[in-house]
Amino acid sequence: MRRADRLYALMTRLKDGRLHRAEDLARMLGVSLRTIYRDMDTLAASGVPIEGERGRGFTARAMTTLPPLNLTEDELEALHLGLAAVGAANMDRVSAAAEALSQKIEAVLPEDTGMAAKRFGFATYPFAEAAQGFRHMPAFRAAIRARQKLRIELAEESTPRDVRPLHLDYWGRIWTAVVWDERAGDFASFRIDRVRALRPLPGLFVDEPGKRLEDYRAAQEREQTG
Repeated sequence: MRRADRLYALMTRLKDGRLHRAEDLARMLGVSLRTIYRDMDTLAASGVPIEGERGRGFTARAMTTLPPLNLTEDELEALHLGLAAVGAANMDRVSAAAEALSQKIEAVLPEDTGMAAKRFGFATYPFAEAAQGFRHMPAFRAAIRARQKLRIELAEESTPRDVRPLHLDYWGRIWTAVVWDERAGDFASFRIDRVRALRPLPGLFVDEPGKRLEDYRAAQEREQTG
């Protein structure tokens, strides 16, 4: 079961108003007791009104819930940027509400494999840094659709890269790009907010064996299983 599904199942069970032992919840979901305790901490930190304690049991006070939402990348990007703006505005209760909302979203987004957990929205980046990355998103998306090479400059790198943009990913915390780096002759992945400057290069590229997104994914799978 995915973490997001597990957290949603816990919220559904807890809001019945009864006291639930952590051992029973762990057995129901097929996870360890330690995982349940960690999930309870995550739900509480995300604004879910959890009551109880380890060794006694847990429940949730009555709260307003929304049905599950399926967000497109554009919608999630708009939400991410909006929270960054509100968080930077220092508007007392509204900014505090934006932080609570970002934490609730954080609780149900996919985890980053092998990376320390970071918060969603403005809790992860100052607004200016988030905006720095988002301003390049339309150009990346247009280049992926058109198969157009880009010349990009990354922070802390003195030499620009000429790349074939292949894919954009949202990892629950940050946007990353997968590209074929022409100079290095290999795939590369980097955070969008690291891009200082970007411009399209003349001409389009065609898919070539060894340089396609499916080749990148196949190589990743070989690394994980090998």
